[in-house]
Amino acid sequence: MTEPMPLTRQDPAERRLLPAVTIGPYVLLAILALTAPAVCHGRALLAVLVLCAVDAAWMLSMFTLHPAWRVRPRPMAVFFTVQVLIMFALVTKDPFFGFFTAAGYLYAATVLRWPWQLAGVVSNAVVAGTAQSTGLNRDTLLGMLVYGAIIAVNAVLLSGTFWLARKQDQTRDAREEALAEASETNRRLEATLAENAGLHEQLVTQAREAGILDERQRMAREIHDTLAQGLTGIITQLQAAEQAADDPAGWRRHFTAAQQLARESLSEARRSVDALRPEPLETGRLSDALTDVAGRWSALHQIPARVATTGTARPMPPEAEFALLRAAQEALANVAKHARAARVGVTLSYLENEVALDVRDDGAGFDPDRLAGPAPVANGSDGGFGLVAMRQRIEDLAGTLQVESEPGGGTAISARIPAASAGAGQ
Repeated sequence: MTEPMPLTRQDPAERRLLPAVTIGPYVLLAILALTAPAVCHGRALLAVLVLCAVDAAWMLSMFTLHPAWRVRPRPMAVFFTVQVLIMFALVTKDPFFGFFTAAGYLYAATVLRWPWQLAGVVSNAVVAGTAQSTGLNRDTLLGMLVYGAIIAVNAVLLSGTFWLARKQDQTRDAREEALAEASETNRRLEATLAENAGLHEQLVTQAREAGILDERQRMAREIHDTLAQGLTGIITQLQAAEQAADDPAGWRRHFTAAQQLARESLSEARRSVDALRPEPLETGRLSDALTDVAGRWSALHQIPARVATTGTARPMPPEAEFALLRAAQEALANVAKHARAARVGVTLSYLENEVALDVRDDGAGFDPDRLAGPAPVANGSDGGFGLVAMRQRIEDLAGTLQVESEPGGGTAISARIPAASAGAGQ
């Protein structure tokens, strides 16, 4: 990669050096020109003054008046080469102008790029060595050796100085680049953290909204499965008690059943609010809970309900038992409300790959296609929410719910949960 021109860096060091480069050589040249009459006379003095004027004009035209040229390699190479030649001519006329090589070193550092700076240092070293070796007899071998040694010392010392300065510049550039990369990394990290914070807030909001929605759906299902069904049963029993006003025993039976339903509904409502399992599941296995629920339902509605369990019973997670029990309760509630059935069968089957619950009745049946309509009838006459809630519970466990029925042919509801979900609590 080609090195950039030094004055293109525009760092603090170069900005501080620029006034010295633009003004310093003129001041140094003027001082030397004013002191020249003290050491030069006659034609030598005239030649020195002419060379000083030429050098001042050269610096003015090539460097001072053309700032844009200072960062162009070729014009600066020409400028520096001629400048060295003028300085060499000055020191041959008056060795005192060897002090002007300081301006040459300054120009080498500012108008030449690496490694041409070393060539500029060596050429200035030749000028400086020429001035410093005045008085030596360069016509002899010893004089030439001393002359070469003087030039070599100047070249080595100044080249080493320039090399150390370059290493410092490289170290500084690497440090500044590392700081810039670290700053950019920090900026990106801050942007990423801000973005992650926004995403986290969105996720928290979505999780909170999803939790609220899930809780609303849970409460809606629980209200339907406890309060709604209980109130429906209470109304049914109170209506039956009203019709049996002339039969004290019948009236008492229906009134007692309404009281019992009210107590059970209140208890289940409280358990739903507390997100507890239904009471039948707290005191026994799912098969026992189904037997208990079916027995109470049969006693209440005077419809025989037979419960059977097939397969080898195995432990199930609470949510699976809960979903199947609620499915059975909803199916039995629909039978009581709509089916006008003479008998009901409830079967719990532990199969190899799934656990199935089947509820069948021999009632009036209905057309399942009408469940998707705006006003479902029969088992879906409550707007279909009971079946929707039942289906949601089963499908949340990767299960399936099927409803088979036809007018006059009874109804069969089958809920199936995969063994992977049903056996998760083992």
